[in-house]
Amino acid sequence: MTMGLYEDVVLEHAKRPRNRGRLAQATHGAAADNPLCGDTIRLDLEVGADGIRAASFEGHACAIATASASLLTEHVRGRPVADARAMLARMEALCAGSEDAAAEAGAALGELAVFAGVRRYPLRVHCATLAWDALRRALAD
Repeated sequence: MTMGLYEDVVLEHAKRPRNRGRLAQATHGAAADNPLCGDTIRLDLEVGADGIRAASFEGHACAIATASASLLTEHVRGRPVADARAMLARMEALCAGSEDAAAEAGAALGELAVFAGVRRYPLRVHCATLAWDALRRALAD
């Protein structure tokens, strides 16, 4: 099944983003920007010994980047850091990897596979992965 760029879940998260705002108890955080369009995302995480306890974001971004950040915060919360890193690698493969890698990643990502459509729009790949770039930077601390 081929997914369009603006699936219902993307539009829903773009219109009503979850976990938007700064996280007062953040232990990790990072920002990422897309100089081609001016989008910026800041990601805050509360990370404990048991994994990512909370996640939030703020920024000025297009619908795809906003939806991706919203979904990221929902999907990494409550997971071990290793799982979040694996999810990050799968998102990158889904959006910009080979066809085989994208198909494998999409099967493992569940709802996040909605971003597979950006593969057909190379300039939008960075929009879908912007928050995930912030996640990489935040977890590098």
